[in-house]
Amino acid sequence: MAKAEETDEALVARAGRGDRAAAAMLVERHTNRIYAASFKMLGAKDRAEDATQETFLRLWRNAAKWKPQGAKFETWLYRVAMNICLDQIRKRKREAPEEAAPEQIDQGARPDDAYFIGERRFAIDEALDALPPRQREAITLCHFQELSNIEAAEIMEVSVEALESLLARGRRALRARLEPLRESLMGRMSDEATANIN
Repeated sequence: MAKAEETDEALVARAGRGDRAAAAMLVERHTNRIYAASFKMLGAKDRAEDATQETFLRLWRNAAKWKPQGAKFETWLYRVAMNICLDQIRKRKREAPEEAAPEQIDQGARPDDAYFIGERRFAIDEALDALPPRQREAITLCHFQELSNIEAAEIMEVSVEALESLLARGRRALRARLEPLRESLMGRMSDEATANIN
C-alpha cells in the first residue's frame, strides 16, 4: 500500500514511532475539517487556528499511546478538538468579553450583497454563540460538519438519544433567537426573487 493510501490508524502508529512525515500526512488530511468545526464552535479565526494547532500538538504528543479501542481515529481527533474548544469557551466566560472582530466579506460580491450576507452570517453566528456549549457542539458536528448522529454522539461521548436531545434543544433555541430577525433577513431575498420574476 502506498503511503498516500495508508489508513489514519497506520499513520498514527508511524507518528507514534517518531515519523514526522506520517504526522504531517495526518495534519494535511484532517486540518480543514478540524478547523471548520473549531471555527463554528469558537466563532473567531484566531481562536479556531489555535484550537486546530493544539489538536495536532496533542496528536503528536499522544500518538505513541493512541489505541483504536473501537473508535475511528477521526472520531478521537474530533473529540480532542471539541474538548479544546469547550475549554476555550469556558475560559472566555471567566474572562472579560472581547470586542467581536469584523467579519471578512467576499470582495467579489456587490456591496449590498456583501452587507446582507455578512448580516445574516453575523446573526447566525451570534445565535450559535449564545447556545450552551454542548448544544453548540452537537449542532456544529451534525449540521456544519455533516456527521451522522452516531458519529457525533461517539465524539461527544454521549448516547444517540442524548445527542438528539441536545440537537432538539439547540434547534429550538436557535429558532427562538432567529425568529424575530426572520423578516429582515429573509425579506431582502423575497424582494430580490420578486424583482427577478418581473
